[in-house]
Amino acid sequence: MSNNGRIHIQKPQGHSCFACGTANPIGLKLQFYRLGNSVCSEITLEKNHEGWENVAHGGIVSTILDEIMSWAILYFKKKFVVTRKIEIKYIKPVIIGTLLTIKGEIIDDSSPPRIVVKGEVRDDEDKLLVKSIGEFVILPKERFDSISEIFKKDICSMFDRFEVTSQ
Repeated sequence: MSNNGRIHIQKPQGHSCFACGTANPIGLKLQFYRLGNSVCSEITLEKNHEGWENVAHGGIVSTILDEIMSWAILYFKKKFVVTRKIEIKYIKPVIIGTLLTIKGEIIDDSSPPRIVVKGEVRDDEDKLLVKSIGEFVILPKERFDSISEIFKKDICSMFDRFEVTSQ
């Protein structure tokens, strides 16, 4: 399904990931879409995501950036990944109650298993609030010993549904 160039990304249901899981009662339940060479999401952080008064907690902001950058790799590379490191620059306060657009885009995949991705958070006026660079490592699904076979199958099935074409 496409809307203004957006392609909805169907994700597995019923899992407990804090950022994207549908079964986590306190999770963010991020939904994703492709826009060009990026994976994006929109979220409005609320009072329970607050750090300083009316400002989103930096840890929550870093969580959404980690997630969007990971999903850029999941979508475009169809690979299991783990985060190696993230560098975040907070430019302006992230005000709770504001619609945010988060975006992740692969910027270097020339040295597998290492992939570098950039992320950003923008407000409803398209002002850049936070930017990040993340380094991720591709892992074969066999290395995910702590993950159930059912979840691995769900992810592989999701990869099969992704239709990645260059733009």
